[in-house]
Amino acid sequence: MPRAIVDITPAGQRPDEDPSLAVRNNGGAQPSSAPAPAGRREALLLLSFGGPEGHDDVMPFLENVTRGRGIPRERLEEVAEHYHHFGGVSPINDQNKALIAALEGGLRAAGVDLPVYWGNRNWAPYVEDVWQQMADDGIEHAYVLATSAYASFSGCRQYHEDIARARAAMTGDAAAPGGPTAEKLPHYFDAEGFVRANADALAAALAELPTDVRDPARLVATAHSIPDSMAAVAGPEGHAYETELQAAARLVVDLVAPGRAFDLVWQSRSGPPSVPWLEPDVNDHLEALAGAGEKAVVLFPVGFVSDHLEVIWDLDNEARETAEKVGLAFARAATAGTHPEFVRSLVELLVERRAGGEPRLGTNCPASCCFTPPRPARPTA
Repeated sequence: MPRAIVDITPAGQRPDEDPSLAVRNNGGAQPSSAPAPAGRREALLLLSFGGPEGHDDVMPFLENVTRGRGIPRERLEEVAEHYHHFGGVSPINDQNKALIAALEGGLRAAGVDLPVYWGNRNWAPYVEDVWQQMADDGIEHAYVLATSAYASFSGCRQYHEDIARARAAMTGDAAAPGGPTAEKLPHYFDAEGFVRANADALAAALAELPTDVRDPARLVATAHSIPDSMAAVAGPEGHAYETELQAAARLVVDLVAPGRAFDLVWQSRSGPPSVPWLEPDVNDHLEALAGAGEKAVVLFPVGFVSDHLEVIWDLDNEARETAEKVGLAFARAATAGTHPEFVRSLVELLVERRAGGEPRLGTNCPASCCFTPPRPARPTA
């Protein structure tokens, strides 16, 4: 029987959950700038979103994701069809397993002897169960690698809260959590390997286009849309989500075609139409490009770490169909996935923190960082 999850926002996916429902001010003290104590039993935890493993899992999974949000049943059934199209199996699961295998190899190559665990917010293996398993295995401290490279409530803050919830579940008391202590690794949108992986993918996608439209093709970076109100507070200086995405996309493009222009657009929004989200939507943008006389486009989903469902459905299906409809030659770049340089950068992040490197944003976050005010109460009459 799937467990009821109160904290329901998928990281980097549908960030319109009321954070007042989640564990606030996660108890994560300022991370130490001193090296990890010798002899402490440590582990790396890959913390992700989760996804169904078969047709029968799809609706219970979506109910976990949306619990408490009042999403109509017909909307869940519509989204469920996207999963059923792929056999009811979310590709994020195998992608996480592949990343874990790559990280294990990268750690061995770097001479780092740490076990790697995997936990999810919305489906097995649930983070609470994995935290218990780590405790049973004698792990005393966990470095947490989130499958999101950027700031935002759902892309960073909520991962801190997942950790807090898992630790509170050990004792049943949020004020006195148990199990391993924890530290989330920082944002890695500008990590050399993440940029290189996306740049290699962009170059490969450009090469797919016919030669006569390759050079003038429009480069379009995509990321998950979030509500305007959330984007305005996504970091200690505000608007960090957009700022980090612009910076990452610029770095990626400059490795492929220095100085070449690009657009940053948004995909996969959810929530009621009355709530403003970041725009333009990728499909609207493709129509606008065609109307302006563009002949070709390359989408590079720099806002995502792997080719999970919202990438392969929203871009490979919907955006591709839009491009075909308006007469644009179309190519879509891959995500970072298990690119060796990306894996190397993740291992370097871990090594840096274990050696007592200076904490950076994503690890050392103030309690107010990426906080989204509670939504107003709905009228009762």
